[in-house]
Order: sequence, then C-alpha cells, then structure tokens
Amino acid sequence: MLRWIARYTGWLHTRWPAGTVEPLPRSDRDGATNVPGVSISGDLTGIPLLKFALDSGAKAAAAAAAQGTDPGEGAAPAEILDLAIVGAGVSGMAAAVEARKRGLRFEILEAAEPFSTLVNFPKAKPIYTYPRAMKPAGDLQVNADVKEALVEELKAQTERAKIEPKAARAERIERNGSKLGVRLEGGGLLAARRVLVAIGRSGDFRMLGVPGESLDKVYNRLHDPKDFSGQKALVVGGGDSALETAIALAQAGAQVTLVHRRGELSRPKHEHLESLERLLRGPRAIQLRLGTRVKEIRAREVVLEGEGEGKGEREETLPNDVVFTMLGRDAPLDFFRKSGIRIAGEMHAPQWIGLSLFVLFCVWLYNWKSGGSMSQLFADRHWFPFNLPDLLSRIGGSVAADARRPQSLIGTIAISASGPAFWYTLAYSTVVVVFGFRRILRRKTPYVTLQTATLMAVQVLPLFLLPEIILPQLAYHRMLPRGFLDALFPVVTYGHGREFWRAYGLILAWPLNVYNIFTHDPLWWWIGISVLQTLVLIPLGIYFFGKGVYCGWICSCGALAETLGDTHRHKMPHGPFWNRANMLGQGVLLLAVLILMVRIAGWILPDGNAIDSIFDPFLKTPYKWFVDVFLAGVVGYGLYFWFSGRVWCRFLCPLAALMHVYARFSRFAIVAEKKKCISCNVCTSVCHQGIDVMNFANKGLPMQDPECVRCSACVQSCPTGVLQFGQVDRAGRTIKLDLLPASPVIMKEGRA
Repeated sequence: MLRWIARYTGWLHTRWPAGTVEPLPRSDRDGATNVPGVSISGDLTGIPLLKFALDSGAKAAAAAAAQGTDPGEGAAPAEILDLAIVGAGVSGMAAAVEARKRGLRFEILEAAEPFSTLVNFPKAKPIYTYPRAMKPAGDLQVNADVKEALVEELKAQTERAKIEPKAARAERIERNGSKLGVRLEGGGLLAARRVLVAIGRSGDFRMLGVPGESLDKVYNRLHDPKDFSGQKALVVGGGDSALETAIALAQAGAQVTLVHRRGELSRPKHEHLESLERLLRGPRAIQLRLGTRVKEIRAREVVLEGEGEGKGEREETLPNDVVFTMLGRDAPLDFFRKSGIRIAGEMHAPQWIGLSLFVLFCVWLYNWKSGGSMSQLFADRHWFPFNLPDLLSRIGGSVAADARRPQSLIGTIAISASGPAFWYTLAYSTVVVVFGFRRILRRKTPYVTLQTATLMAVQVLPLFLLPEIILPQLAYHRMLPRGFLDALFPVVTYGHGREFWRAYGLILAWPLNVYNIFTHDPLWWWIGISVLQTLVLIPLGIYFFGKGVYCGWICSCGALAETLGDTHRHKMPHGPFWNRANMLGQGVLLLAVLILMVRIAGWILPDGNAIDSIFDPFLKTPYKWFVDVFLAGVVGYGLYFWFSGRVWCRFLCPLAALMHVYARFSRFAIVAEKKKCISCNVCTSVCHQGIDVMNFANKGLPMQDPECVRCSACVQSCPTGVLQFGQVDRAGRTIKLDLLPASPVIMKEGRA
C-alpha cells in the first residue's frame, strides 16, 4: 500500500524540483527596509545583475536627495552626513557618483577594496550585462564584457567623479532619535540622516565541514587559472562559480574533477553548460562526479563518497594537488539582525504574537460567518450589523411577509443583511476590488489587468450581487419560472424564503463547494451542473491553460490571494518538505469523495434508512466545521500575512487536489528561453505555490508543475524576460505561446 502511495505522489507532484530560497533582508520595491532611513541596493535586493545593481544604487541616492530634510528637523550639523553608503561595490559606487552629482554630503565605507567582488573574479572572466537594452539610472555605466576591462572602466569613472572610499568595516547600524549611525569596527561612529547598505551577499564563504578543509591547498576563489596548469584539481559545487572555475582550470591545462552532491547541476548558465559539454566530449579534461560528496581532504589526495550501485555508499580516493570549494557565500545576515533589519522568513516573538492574535480573530470571524455561537450572540444583542436591517425595513417598508406589494431594493438588502453571510461577502468583495485595483496599478501588464478585472467581476457579480440581491429581486417580481426556482433554490422558512445562497455553486465547483450535493434529497439540477463543471469544463480548460484557468481566473479563494495577497506571495515556504506537504489536499479530496459515496448510498436505499439519519449530524456538519471553517477559514486566512495567501489553495483545497490530477495531462507550461536565464532565483522566490521555477528555466525545460495557478508573478518578475506562458506537446516542444503579454521585459523588447 505504501509503495503505491509513494508511486502516486511521485507521479502527481513530488517528482518535480523543490529548490529553496536564500534568506535576504526584507525590503520594498525601492529598497526601503523596516528601519526608517535605511535602504538596501544591489545583490541584496535579490537580483544579481550588474545593471540592476548600478540602477538600484543610483536610484537610492536620488531618493535620498529628493527626500531632503525632514520637516522640523532643521539644518543638520556639518558632522552629520546626508547619506552613508556601506559597501564600495558596483551598487555602492553608483550611489556615490549620484550623491556627488546631487551635492549630498556622503561617505562610502569599504572593508576590502573598491569593486572587490569583480576584482576577485578569475582572469578574463566573461561578464554578462543583461538586459542588453537596459540603461541603468545614474552616470556610472558599463560597456565592457570581460573582467579586466570592466574593472578598469568602472574605476576610471569613479576616479573622474572623485569618489574615494573610506577604509572601514561596518559592524551595525544604530538609531539615535531621528539620526542614524554606522558603528565601525574599533568603536567609531559615522552619523547620517540616511544609510544605504550595498555590501552584496558578501558574508562568510560556505564550508564543506569535512576533515582537511583548513589545509593550505583549499581555496574558495580562483584568481589566475594558469597558476594551476598541470595540477590535479578538485572543484566542489554545482552553480555558476563552480562551473566557471572548472572550465577555466581545464582550459589552462589542469586535470579537473567537478564534484556536486546533487544528481544534477542546479543553477548553471547556458553558456557554461555548453562549455562544459564541449570539454566532456573532448579529451575529457573535466571528470564529472554528480551525486557525490567530499568526505575528507588529505595532503596529496581527496576521499569522495556517493551512492553505489546498491543501497550502500561507495568511496573513491583521488590523487589531488588543489581543492576549490565554490559553494558561494551566505548573505551577511548577522549585520542586518544587529541593525534591527528584518530578514525574510524569520519570525520572532512579535511576529508569533501577531500571528496568534490574528488566528484567534479568524476563529471568531468564521464562527460568526458560519452561524456559530458568535453569530447568535450578535443577533440576540442587536449589535451591528444585525440592527441595520431594522433601520432599512423602516426606510423601505414591509419587506418580508407582504407578498401583495412589490419588494423594494432596500427591502431585499434588509433581508440579506439579517445574516452574517451578506456582511462577510460584502467585505470580501470590497477587499478584492480595492486591492485588485492596487494590483493593476502595481503590476501594469495586460495579463494582470485582464486577470484581475475578471477575478473582481466574478467575485462581485455571481458571488455577491446574484445571490444576495439580483435573484431575490427577480424571484419576488416573478421574473423567474417556478420550476426553475424549485429545482435550484428550495423553499425555506428563513431569509428570502429560498436558498439563493446555492447560487455560489455556479462558480465554486464541487468539491470546493459540497453543499449542493450533500443534501437529503438529490438536487438533480445541481448534480448536473456539478458534473458539467468538475468533470467536463474544468478538465477541458486545464488541458489547454493549466490549473490556473480556474484557480487564477475564477475562484474566489484565488481572487483574494491575487489581490490582498499580492504583496505577500514571497512568504510561501519552499523546499522538499513543503513539496511533500502539498499532498495533504489529496487527503481532503479523499474525505470528500468518501462522504459523497455515503450520500449516494443513502439516496439509493429506501426512505428512512440509517444513512439519512446520521449523514447530516455525523458527516456533513463535521465536514463543514473541519474543512470549510477550520482548514479553509481559520488556517487558510489565519496564516495569510505570514505564509502567503495561497496556504489553503496549495496544501488543503480538495478541488485543487483534483485539478492536480487533471494538470498532469495538460498542454499548459511556462516555457523558458534558456540562453537568457541567469539563475537569479527571482522566479522561484515570488511563487506563492512554492514551485522551483528556476530549476526548469535554467535548463530550458517547460515548467509543468501541477501547482501552478498562472498568477504570472514569475513571468513578470524575471529580470531578463526568460519566461512566457504557452502550450507544449508530450515531448516538451512548444506548440504556441500566449498572445496576452505578461512580461514587461518581453513587451519592451517587442517579442510579445
């Protein structure tokens, strides 16, 4: 049994990559952090591109100049700077050049040397200046495409601007009243109105943690490959730096073995892969060892271990002269923690307290909305909003019982407003509309505009106005056939006299909405509608456009996630554990199917059977409180502002779980232009479904993970225009691309 479950989960989802996202300081789109007056630029913003570093640094200095002096602050003493810049890399120097141009009093600090990251690249390293057509803000520009020429032109420009960095190491940023201070190593303090941190991801080098790593022959950077010509070199790592090092050493005449602990290279640029493949096809100047780890480093050899042909481990000892551990560097997070700057994904006591209080609020909210004890308490005490219908009734006249006179619109609203569902849906629709317009103004692509407008329209019209106002008005004025009403909206003794709330089933398909099916007597029209939706229309739409045809364009849960949750999508956790947690929804789907089978059995058996007597109290009601109220409401929305707006959609929604099965047969994919991928991981970091988009993009493979909801965040955020929505055949060949532009970069390049 467990073997079949493992095969099913592997086929359905866990076969897809599950990369993680590197923790970085939290910042707004303009680089501002939670500490007033402190901003970040360059690689720390998440985009490791030279032109973006220049652009963000220059814009940060321009913003500091535009903000000027705070009202009431008055003129600052001469010893207080307008701007302190920490880090004299590309971004910091661009900020300094702009600050000089705008007449700011500034100081730029550097612990090593100017442009140290570029200076420490291997000799003659090619430099990729993507996007090609982009001209960064500010006067500091780049044209060279080789390391030495690039460093020379950058230094020449900063020397002409008379930029002289101060040799100092910053320990932390402090706040003293309205002023900031950069505490220096040794005790000095640099006071400033504003601080720009442009130190890149220049933290400590990552370590292997194996014996012998401290030997003199172990390096974490390569300066001149020719120094190691003829030597037996081991390069450890699977990213661009490791490949660059291995290729450069091999071309310089070294005997190179490249070791990576995973079964595949995870983040290589297209150019590096081509070079590696040429070397592997040639005289095998590079030996590739994937799925292999370094166990020990010795004076004249290294010990490797990896999976053998059986279940055990195999060991291999290789003669060795030099080791390069090209594992990258961790961002200097301790510096930011000491400075009070929040790190993305980190939770401390205030955040946990805020999360707990909000979850408690959701417990109250969904108890009230679902007719629990809170709803009755408010109704009994005539608290708002339950006293409003009385006022509307007095304004609109008798609205409930007098069938001889036309029911006014105000009267219809008064009856609808007598229950919590009206107010909840009104608030829900208002939030979707308000934050929907904000998303449209923020994103500014035709795809987002049309998608968001559609979500807003679906939420407001069929999910609010139709059941609460339009249908009651039409029914009261006898504009709907009696047979139609009886078939879809049975008569009741409360509210408008009919169950118009069942109209939610026109949009919320089974098993997202089970209540048109889990009835004592079968409602055949709703059963037919549900069969058409769940077994025909949704599978057909998914075949061509993926799961997002419903989750991203129609569903009310998706509407709130794409509007209110738009700025929280980066909070979704990533990684193998969370990928496995996606299978929880299959359990909820199984529960819904089992209850449906019991309900069908009750319909088949004679009236008065045991199932009829136990179904509502022991099956339907517990399902309502556990799935709809607790999982979808309290958990789904309670975690909204801490773990993204798609917690329910990704992990627990039974309809999404069913659509994952459909999506395995879909032609929809996010196709990638492999040559343009720089492995920056931005696409993965903004995915609020936790998909490792970059793992597909840097291999040029179509992204067909069934979790995708077509939100377009990865397509839009890609800084080089790698990604596009499209359709592929079973072999992964592109059939067609979407006509609706979703990538600003592609729009500017005229490829859309």
